[in-house]
Amino acid sequence: MDFTGKTAIVTGGSRGIGRAVCLELARGGANVALCYAGNEAAAQETVKAIESLGAKALAVRCDVSDGAQVETLVNETVKAFDRVDILVNNAGITRDGLLMRMSEADFDAVIAANLRGAFLCMKAVTRPMIRQKYGRIVNLSSVVGLRGNAGQVNYAASKAGVIGMTKSLARELAAKGVTVNAVAPGFIDTDMTAAMQEAARTAVQTSIPMGRPGAAEDVAHAVAFLVSEEAAYITGQVLAVDGGMAM
Repeated sequence: MDFTGKTAIVTGGSRGIGRAVCLELARGGANVALCYAGNEAAAQETVKAIESLGAKALAVRCDVSDGAQVETLVNETVKAFDRVDILVNNAGITRDGLLMRMSEADFDAVIAANLRGAFLCMKAVTRPMIRQKYGRIVNLSSVVGLRGNAGQVNYAASKAGVIGMTKSLARELAAKGVTVNAVAPGFIDTDMTAAMQEAARTAVQTSIPMGRPGAAEDVAHAVAFLVSEEAAYITGQVLAVDGGMAM
């Protein structure tokens, strides 16, 4: 897929799925601005990997739940590359626990990062995308947002909310040349899932019809398709990349 001349912002782009998305877009020729929460070393490693593919890259530290920092992210991207064509809202956190034991702080933190963050980033890029009459937005939801999961009331709420925002903004921007879609990953091999106990990993894996976890690149390929010209007539959709978990 050809992204030559396009500029992408990928939140949470230093590791895992975000890094895979950055590299996939760079392979297609896109300039990539990635934001990271705190791991500067990982962010710079991703920048070097992008540049090794012949694309230009920028790393910006940004708390996506802070509107002022998000505006800075977008402004720095435009300053470096003159435009923003693609937004991939990937940044997110978990604070798992049963509802009866979940603190308000843990609930609020997940909603702030996963739902408010996506809202703020979409709001920040909408105006420039409308002006140029072109844009592609992909939000990372989750299979948990489609079917729920015990111990993840906060995470499920945030990811279900992302789907609602995706469909609503898709309706607002459909006539403006801007598409808005979501990808809902299932059990993907990342740092987050690697920290799970082996018994928990095995239990989850048995619920996957394909019988194995996915790779970050599986998600990146889906994202790349949805931001490509080949997907120009697709908007307001949720694509599950989950090996069949949500069937």
